[in-house]
Amino acid sequence: MSEDIAYRQRRYLIMMGIRVVCFGAAVALFAAGAGWLTAIPAVGAIVIPYFAVVFANGGREPTSTRGFRAYEPRLPVRRIPGEQGPGQGTSGPADAVADPGPFTGSNQDPGAFTGSNQKPKGGQETTG
Repeated sequence: MSEDIAYRQRRYLIMMGIRVVCFGAAVALFAAGAGWLTAIPAVGAIVIPYFAVVFANGGREPTSTRGFRAYEPRLPVRRIPGEQGPGQGTSGPADAVADPGPFTGSNQDPGAFTGSNQKPKGGQETTG
């Protein structure tokens, strides 16, 4: 394991050395008035640290999967209206309502938010 870490450290230091050279070349080209050619080593000096860190942090893959288990969610059993599952008889509460389904906005009381049952401002009722 320590030789893997040493290899990653060496690779990181080499990439950072290349970055310093790119940065120096960008400064020298800018000072010489090379124009757009300055952008080539400047982009290298900006992009190389990202790849250096990714390569340095990417260690060896585990050789065994011991200790790893696939994720198995523990979801509740889905109830389908009309079907009876185990242990569910026909004797239920008399006022039991079937599952109304997801809220879509159309299954609400039609007069609930229309303003038809609101009093006018001032507390006085109008006749009409």
